[in-house]
Amino acid sequence: MSDSTLALSSVPLVGVAVNASLACVKILAGVFGNSYALIADGIESTADIVSSLVVWGGLRVAGTPANDRHPYGYGKAEALAGVVAALGILVAALIIAIQAIREILTPHHLPHWSTLLILVLVVGVKETLARWTSRVGEKADSVALQADAWHHRADAISSIAAFIGISIALIGGPGYEPADDWAALVACTVIAYSGLRLLYITARDILDAAPPKEVEDQVRSIAARIPGVMAVEKCRIRKSGTTLFVEIHIEK
Repeated sequence: MSDSTLALSSVPLVGVAVNASLACVKILAGVFGNSYALIADGIESTADIVSSLVVWGGLRVAGTPANDRHPYGYGKAEALAGVVAALGILVAALIIAIQAIREILTPHHLPHWSTLLILVLVVGVKETLARWTSRVGEKADSVALQADAWHHRADAISSIAAFIGISIALIGGPGYEPADDWAALVACTVIAYSGLRLLYITARDILDAAPPKEVEDQVRSIAARIPGVMAVEKCRIRKSGTTLFVEIHIEK
């Protein structure tokens, strides 16, 4: 396994550590602060832990060297990990939506103001983690890491929604108790959209969708500059993990 693969696979482990800490903080704060939106946020963080572990495993398998049985290597494991991560986002959105509806129909106390402080901390930490993971994923062209980054961002979005809902409940007073539950429900739509978007991106990799036209033009240009090459007839490119495989027909 290459050093670059090892470096990439360490990124999800950072997410696991952060999410485990935040999940405990959010669930405890939600229970004692009477905020289901915050509890839902904590549940979403536990889903992020599983997602990050799947991405970590996918990147480790993707880094396995090619062999006679798999001459193109194991790069598709990275895309498969991205699919599982995307499905995890959709499952988390569904769970939160069901529980939010249940809480809306169940009378409960107003959330405590201290939950707002927790949410400010959570948004800052998760958005920072999302940007860092996304930057590494884009640089390495890793759909699994980009999916993991969207997990973190979805968590930040749901925390922002919870902050708005709890604020409305505290300002409105009695009668506005379900505001944070409605906020959790609204956040589910954003989370579900993120999951569907990532599922589409990762499915394209698995189905060997062609890379952007600029990539093909660059490959053709490099091939045409090789001494003895008169013309480049066909150029087919497929992506496996973070590696591009190129098949070219040339005229000499």
